[in-house]
Amino acid sequence: MSQSKISRIESGKVLPTALDVERMLTALDVPADVARELISIARRANIEHVSWRTMAETGLWRKQIELKALAESCTTQRLFLPAIPSGLLQIPDYARAAVTPVVATSPGTNVEKALRGRLERQTVLNDESRRFLFVLTEQAVRWRRADREVMARQCAHMAELTARPNIDLAIIPQSAEIPGAALNTFIIYDDRFVVAELFSGEMVLRDPRDVQHHQNLFEFFRERALTGERARAFLLAVRDDFM
Repeated sequence: MSQSKISRIESGKVLPTALDVERMLTALDVPADVARELISIARRANIEHVSWRTMAETGLWRKQIELKALAESCTTQRLFLPAIPSGLLQIPDYARAAVTPVVATSPGTNVEKALRGRLERQTVLNDESRRFLFVLTEQAVRWRRADREVMARQCAHMAELTARPNIDLAIIPQSAEIPGAALNTFIIYDDRFVVAELFSGEMVLRDPRDVQHHQNLFEFFRERALTGERARAFLLAVRDDFM
C-alpha cells in the first residue's frame, strides 16, 4: 500500500475498504478482538462493490500488487474461471491481450505496467506452502484472446503447471452435463471472503454464509471436471488444435 494512500486514509479523504483495514491490522499485529471490531466497522462503512473505473483512476497495476498481497495472506485460493484463465496462469503475450482495453468505455490503463504487475504476482505460485485450486470451463481455455500461436503456448503452459504439487487445475469439458449455470468468475481466499468479478467491477463478500455457498459451488463444479492427468491431456489436445 502506497504512503500516499495511507495519508489519504489518515486525512479522511479516502474511506479504507475492509481489505485495506485488514491489511493494516495484520501489519500492525493488532489484537484479534480489536481487529474483529474494526473490520466489522469497515464492512458496515463500505459499499462492497468497486468499479473497474475506480481502480483505473488509481492505476490498475496497483490492483496487481493488492492481489499479490492477498495471495500471500492466505494458504488456499480457490478460483472458478468460466471465461478466462486467471492472471496467475497467463503467459506474457496472453496477459498483454487480457489487460489491453477492448471497447471505448473500458477504463484506460498503463498496459505495460499492469502486465509487469500481473507477471510479478505469479511468483506466489512458487511458495509450495500455499495451495491453488483452479476450475476452468472449456470455453475459458478455448476463447481466443490472442492469435493461435499464443493460444497454443498458453495451453501448453497450463499443462505444465498441472505437475506442480501445490496446483490443482481442473477443466470442465463442454460435453459434461452440468445442472447449474457458470454465471461469473469468483475467488475464495481461505474461508475468509469471496471476490466475485463482474463486467462493471468486483464484489467482495464476507458473510460466512456467502463464503460457504461459494465453497459449495466450487466443489459442485470441480466434481464434474477433468483433473490430474486427464486435465493435462485435455490442455495438450487443445494446444494441438490451435497449432
